[in-house]
Amino acid sequence: MPADDRLIVALDVPNVVHGLDLVARIGDAASFYKIGLGMLTGGGLALANELKHEQGKRIFLDMKLFDIGATIEAAVRGLAQYDLDFLTVHGDPQVVSAAVTGRGATGLKILAVTILTSLDRADLDANLIKPGDIRDITLERAARALQAGADGVIASPQEAAMIRALPQARGKLIVTPGVRPTGAATGDQKRIATPQRAIADGADHIVVGRPIWQAKDPAAAARAVSAELP
Repeated sequence: MPADDRLIVALDVPNVVHGLDLVARIGDAASFYKIGLGMLTGGGLALANELKHEQGKRIFLDMKLFDIGATIEAAVRGLAQYDLDFLTVHGDPQVVSAAVTGRGATGLKILAVTILTSLDRADLDANLIKPGDIRDITLERAARALQAGADGVIASPQEAAMIRALPQARGKLIVTPGVRPTGAATGDQKRIATPQRAIADGADHIVVGRPIWQAKDPAAAARAVSAELP
C-alpha cells in the first residue's frame, strides 16, 4: 500500500547523514519530506536532490524566502532546476510574484507563508504588525498571496477552513504545519490541531516533525499519523 502523500514529514535533523538515516528508518511509511532552512548548511539541497531523484520521494523545500524582487526571482530560478515539488516564500505579494516569475514553466509549486504557526498576537505586537485578530490578518495575507499567483499557502490548521472558503483559494493548496497527532506534545507550536481536524478543515497536506523523528520507531509513528487522516 503506497504511503499517503498528504503527510509531509519534516526532516528537522542536522545534516544529510541524519536525514538519510531517518528516511531509511521510515521506509515506505512516508513519501513526502520537508527540508528546511536549518538543514541548508548541513547539505539540505544535496539531500533534497538525493531523495527526489534517487529515491523517488516528493520534496518540500521550506526556505521561507524574503528579499527584493530581483533576488527572489534569481533564487527561485536556481532552486527550480532541482525539479522539487514545493517551495515556500513569505506571502508579501511582491515576493510571491517574483517567485512565480523565477520558477518559470517548471512544476515547482510556490507556497506563501501567512503568519508563522509559532506566533501569537503578542508576537505580532512585538513585530509591529497591525492590530487585529491573528486569524483575520492570516486570512487577508492568504488572499493577497493567492491573488499574486501563489499555488497555495502555509497556514495554521485553525485558519485552514477560513482560507479554503476564500474565492482565491479555489483549486489552490493549503499546507498546514502545527499538526500534532492525538496525545502528542505541542512543543513550540501555539496554533495546532490533530491530523484529522486539519484535513477536515480544508488542508491538502499536513507537516509533522518531532512526533515522527523523535519517536523510537519513526515508521510506526508515520503510519499512526497517516491512520488518523480521514
